[in-house]
Amino acid sequence: MLTTSACVRFTVWTNAMLTGACDPDTAAHKILGDDVGHHVAGLAGHPEPATLPVALNLLRAAGTTQAHLALPVPGDPIGLAGPPPFNEAALETGEAVVLTGPEIGLIPAYVGPAVQWSVLPAASPLPADFGEADRALRLALIDAAESLAALDVARWKPEVADALIDIRKIGRGSGDELAPGYEPRAVKAAATARRCLAIADAALEDDGAAVTGAEADARRRALLDLAAAARRALVAACAPPVPA
Repeated sequence: MLTTSACVRFTVWTNAMLTGACDPDTAAHKILGDDVGHHVAGLAGHPEPATLPVALNLLRAAGTTQAHLALPVPGDPIGLAGPPPFNEAALETGEAVVLTGPEIGLIPAYVGPAVQWSVLPAASPLPADFGEADRALRLALIDAAESLAALDVARWKPEVADALIDIRKIGRGSGDELAPGYEPRAVKAAATARRCLAIADAALEDDGAAVTGAEADARRRALLDLAAAARRALVAACAPPVPA
């Protein structure tokens, strides 16, 4: 589930380290989160899989200047700029990190409570338009709430209906804060996007109480549109902070 994605943590805490907002050990600890271990395989000059502290220091020494989040799905390769082998690997996992400077990408493989990162050549994406992505998420949230209300969403999952209403109040004490250096509006947008993704993920597990095929299709479209807007907003929110 992308709400707890290791790629989100890797992106924002690597950016914090690169801007001097934290040291590599702190960044490594935050990226690890509740996992038992992370290892990065394929780093230049380091034949063995590297632990996070070692990997972050190697990446910085290799000239990494920025980290970018990618959350692609078929038909919407958000955050990807090639080459094809990296795009294909990222599409298969649904997430990746792209590092400007060495022009490499990291693909996570979740093995129980551990993550194995693989390194591939990757091109840096074009800068994300945060303002546009944030506005699009707000509109998608309103549209989804209205569409699902019209389909009597409360019949099939009352907790999702309540979440769609409560999500507009998100912003304080969410537990989804980004790393130091990110603006409050980016923190709030990331928290909203994560909750929207969680809602869509839970709601798409079934067709709910849809009576007809048309109702099921309309419900699914509303949720997929919300998820797409949330992915774009999360990618934009996690983009490298602009220096003050």
